[in-house]
Amino acid sequence: MSVTLQLTYEMSKALGVPRLELDGPETVADVVRTVESRFGDAGADFAKLTRVTAIAVNGVLVNYRRGMKTRLGEGDVVAFVKAAAGG
Repeated sequence: MSVTLQLTYEMSKALGVPRLELDGPETVADVVRTVESRFGDAGADFAKLTRVTAIAVNGVLVNYRRGMKTRLGEGDVVAFVKAAAGG
């Protein structure tokens, strides 16, 4: 099973890639653990950044699903979205 990760600018800069394809994660939490272990120190920076971003699976925020336990399927898109404010 393969999922696509869309990263924020800060995440992309930390990991050195604009987006990722991962094989095998079953939940959103698995995505964070997989990236963290695969990228070492940069992965630790990524994990920290996930705490200040909203996470959506196929356009629906995980807060409206099962949070980090949200299950993933083949071809899902996991997007990390940085909050923005303005007027």
